[in-house]
Amino acid sequence: MLKLLLSALAGAVLGILCSRYLFVGSWLSLIPWAIVGLALGFWSGGRTAWVNGAAYGFILSFLFMLAGYAGSAPLVSRLPFFALLGIFGAICGAALGLIGAYARKLTLGRKSRAG
Repeated sequence: MLKLLLSALAGAVLGILCSRYLFVGSWLSLIPWAIVGLALGFWSGGRTAWVNGAAYGFILSFLFMLAGYAGSAPLVSRLPFFALLGIFGAICGAALGLIGAYARKLTLGRKSRAG
């Protein structure tokens, strides 16, 4: 449960930072997003890596859109669209979590066999 909360917190911090300060309006923001997603999967390991990654991806995507919104339409009218993008972010985050967990399995498996 703690890993899930920390994954969501990482997504929240990165989503807000990237919408306001880091790589604003650039595809380069995807680089730290991917690195953190892979690291969370590596750190989580096991069966929960995809869940932690999904929480990270949803919160990251949703808050990125929410914090960066500067349109003239009321914000509440945009929330369903932001949630839909959050679901896409959750899918991407789950994939990154699984890849990170697989990398953990490969690297730790090699170390234990060599020792």
